[in-house]
Parts: sequence; structure tokens; C-alpha cells
Amino acid sequence: MKTRGFTLIEVLVALAIVVVGISALLGSLTSAADTTIFLRDKTFAQWIALNRITEVRLKGEVLKKGKTEGELDDFAGRRWHWQQDVQQIALPGAWRIDVSVRPANIAAENKGAWYATESGIWGDSVSFKWGEAVYWNKGNALTPPEPP
Repeated sequence: MKTRGFTLIEVLVALAIVVVGISALLGSLTSAADTTIFLRDKTFAQWIALNRITEVRLKGEVLKKGKTEGELDDFAGRRWHWQQDVQQIALPGAWRIDVSVRPANIAAENKGAWYATESGIWGDSVSFKWGEAVYWNKGNALTPPEPP
């Protein structure tokens, strides 16, 4: 009498195929989760850089050429490190501000450690009080607008 069924080798081969499939699926899910976390942190870094540029613009102070660094505590539950590079551009009275941001726990020696770099322009033609604007076209007899 012959019984029907699977041999031990057939069961082991089927089990090996299932294990390979599940490990590939778990690897794919892990990669997707890591990518999502990186993109979230990259978005936060971009927000921090844009906020830093906005802070510099709103202060209205004259910028010093060169690099400055700082830390931001507790943005989205983490500490962040930023580096600001200010360079004068060809347009008189205008400065380029490059702000790079990375999580504080990422070592600066790591290649590509900055998660985001944003650029902005600051110029002394921006007026913070009425009548103090520097006009680009100085040869033209422009008068400042009346305050609201």
C-alpha cells in the first residue's frame, strides 16, 4: 500500500522558499521605513534652514561675512546643528546666505552629513522703517511711499 504525501525534502524546500520570500519582504519594509524617516528629517532640516534665513532677514542687522554655527534644541523632539555661510554677491548691498542643517547626533566628519542646505538673499535695500530704504535706481528721483 502506497500512501500519498510530501517527503521531508519537499517540505524543507518549500519552507526555504517561504523564508527567502519573507526575508525579502521584511528587507523591503525596513528600507521603506528608513527612507521615510530620512525624508522626514530632511524636511525638518529644510524648515530649520528656511526659518534661520527668515530670522536673519527679520532682524535687519548688517551681516558679517563668513561662517557661523549654532544649535537648535527640541525641534521635532531632536537637537539640530546649523551652519550659516554669508557671502557678498556681485550686486552691491546684497548678501547670499547659505544655511546647512543636520541632526546634532550626526558627526560632522561624515561625508554628506548635511541633511539640507537652503539659500537666501539679504540686502540693505530692504527697509524696516519708513524712509530708510536704499533705492537701487539712485539716479531716479523716487520718493518713498507714504506710510499706511
